[in-house]
Amino acid sequence: MPRTTQLRIYTVREGLLDEWAEKWRTLIVPLRLKFGFEIHGAWLDRERNQFIWVMSYDGPEGFAERNKQYWASPERESMNLDPDDYLVETEAREVETIT
Repeated sequence: MPRTTQLRIYTVREGLLDEWAEKWRTLIVPLRLKFGFEIHGAWLDRERNQFIWVMSYDGPEGFAERNKQYWASPERESMNLDPDDYLVETEAREVETIT
C-alpha cells in the first residue's frame, strides 16, 4: 500500500496544552512508533490553543487498519489516556508531499 500521511490539528482544552503535549511525547509517540507509524513533527499554536502534528504509515495493511490496531491494543488501553479529557476538537487531513 502507498504511504498515507496525516496532518492532525487538535484544539486543546484551555490550560491543558502543555500537559497534552507531554503526554503525547511520552505515551503516544513511543507506541505509534512501535506500531510502525512515522512521526514527522509536532507544533504548538498557543494563540489558538492547538496541537498540530504529522504522521505517516506505509505498511502492508494500510493506515486505517494499522490505526485501528493501535487503538485496540492493550498498550493503548493501559495508558488510561482519554483524548476527550484534553481535546475539544480534532481534525485529520490526508496530505501528500510535493517536490
